[in-house]
Order: sequence, then C-alpha cells, then structure tokens
Amino acid sequence: MQIHNPRAISIIRQESISLIPISIEIVEGNPNLASLLGWHLQQIGYSVFQAVSCQQAKLVFQKQQPSLVILSTDLPDGDGIELCRWLHKQRSSLIFVISSRTNESDIVEGLKSGADDYLTKPFGMQEFLARVEALTRRLRTSAPPACLDYGVLKIDLVQRQVRLKGSAIDLTPQEFSLLYVLAQSEGLALSRAELLQRAWPDEINNPRTVDTHVLSLRKKLEVDPQQPNLIQTVRNIGYRFNPEALMRPPLRPNSQSSNNSNSDRPPQFTAPPSRSFAKY
Repeated sequence: MQIHNPRAISIIRQESISLIPISIEIVEGNPNLASLLGWHLQQIGYSVFQAVSCQQAKLVFQKQQPSLVILSTDLPDGDGIELCRWLHKQRSSLIFVISSRTNESDIVEGLKSGADDYLTKPFGMQEFLARVEALTRRLRTSAPPACLDYGVLKIDLVQRQVRLKGSAIDLTPQEFSLLYVLAQSEGLALSRAELLQRAWPDEINNPRTVDTHVLSLRKKLEVDPQQPNLIQTVRNIGYRFNPEALMRPPLRPNSQSSNNSNSDRPPQFTAPPSRSFAKY
C-alpha cells in the first residue's frame, strides 16, 4: 500500500530530490510507526510503500522493486532476519534493519544477514532520517537508469512499459518482470529456478512456467519467434538476454545469406510528525 499525503508535495526539500524519487519499502508490524516513518520520508521526497508482514513484504518488493527496504525484525508472521536474508539474495536493494533487539549478537547477526545498516529501537527521528540519507547517497552516486535503452527496444523501469521500434508492447506484469530480470543480468545465462525466484517470488511454483512466459515474450519481441535472437535458450541452463541482437539489422525468417545458409540460425549457448526529540 502506497502512502499518500497531499501536504508532503508542497514542502519537499528540493535538494533531496533526484529526477526520479528513490523508492522505499517500509516493512513494519506496527502500522502507527510505519505510517509515521513513511510520512517523514515523504516529506523529503521519497516514494514510500508499506508492508506489515513477511508475506506482504515479498509481494510489495516484487511489484515495486524498491531501492531501499526499511525492515523491522518484529513481524507477525515470521522473523525479520530471515526476510533480510531473502532480500539480500535478490541483490537489488539496500536493507536498513530497525529492531528492538539490542544485544551485540543480534546486531552482528543482522549485519551478517545482509543488512547495510542496523538501528535499535527506540530511536530518534533525526538519527533515523540521517541514516536513510546516508544509505541513499550511495544510490544517487550510482543510480541505475530509469530506462534501459537498447536502441530499438526501450524498457521503462518506472512506468513498467516497453517500446519496440517506437511502438508500445503490451506485456503482462509477469512478462515485464521476466524481461527486466533477463535484461539486468547483462547477458549472463540464468536458470529457470533463478528466473522464477527473481521475477515472481512466492507467486509461481513451477519452473516450467518460465518457458511459457518466454514463448510469449518471443512472440511479442522477436522478428522470428521460432528462431529467437533476443531471448536465447542456453542449453542445459536456461535463458539469456542478448542485446547484440538489437544492435544489428535483424535477419528475416526467409532471408538467405550468400556466405552461409545457416547464418539466420541463432547461436546456441551452453501519520502527523512528532516532536524532534521523541523516540520511536
């Protein structure tokens, strides 16, 4: 659930905003605390989403792909540290743990589980915001593009839209997630299990479902879906995204080469703010 607060729009500090707001997912079992933190973050220009449980957190994460996850260890349906390990395996977001567990061993466990920072409750709002700013500075200095541009193919990561040769391509949410995961792998082959985990965590259990969505993507993106060049099958592994196929004139299904009759065959690869001194 995204937090909406009309008052936040008019008083955002301009120096805290990049062209595209950094998205933050708050995973906190206490809805009052989550709303309060979200309100303050929106005040300084962040796009904020909420989740109140481990299960909901994974769904929000998969759909929104946040840049930073603020994760409480105190959740109603599971251990926040286990969720931290799961998030770390996704390798796409910074993780900021907030926790009532104050022992040194708990803090060490959180950091070793993948947290980029760890703050114990209760905490001051100013310290909390300062730590968020410190984490997001990393994102601003190496921010990923809002659009993956491969010439004739453009993948808009903000609007979750795809255009091929200037025309919008109608993709389902599942197809877009799969294309995004393939594209960001930078040409590396990914197994069906990896694609399943990264594209649709906890939503689809059958790895062979990947094949169905790959076939659908090929029909929408390839010149010849029967001889795909963009989304290639890697024998005994899975699939890879081949951006080089977009950088050269495509071969038509019936095209003939004077040099090699097999040249058209694709290569096979193996709340309101509180006083500043309050604690939360």
